[in-house]
Amino acid sequence: MASCKSSFILALFMSALMCLSSIDASEAARHLLQTTTITPPAPLTLPGIPHLPKTVLPPIPSLPQPSLPNPTVLPPLPNIPTIPKVNLPPLPSIPTAPTVPTIPTIPFLSPPPAATNP
Repeated sequence: MASCKSSFILALFMSALMCLSSIDASEAARHLLQTTTITPPAPLTLPGIPHLPKTVLPPIPSLPQPSLPNPTVLPPLPNIPTIPKVNLPPLPSIPTAPTVPTIPTIPFLSPPPAATNP
């Protein structure tokens, strides 16, 4: 019980301290806003981009083009063997699915007309 009482007192003290410190901070901020004049900052000067020296690249050496043989007569293509035809037996017939009997429907009855009072 004593620890609960002391932690309650500590929490109460901390909350009072935080309230008082926020009041002081807001008063200080208001005081600074009312007393200082804002001068615009000096414009920034950015340094220029340095120029890079121009480099001279040596020319790319040219390689001799290889000479390819130029055959005038192409060799004949090999004969493709013929594939024999395969005769497959006919597919068996698929039995039909049994039909589900239909459920009789209940006729919808409309309610009787409402009685009107003259």
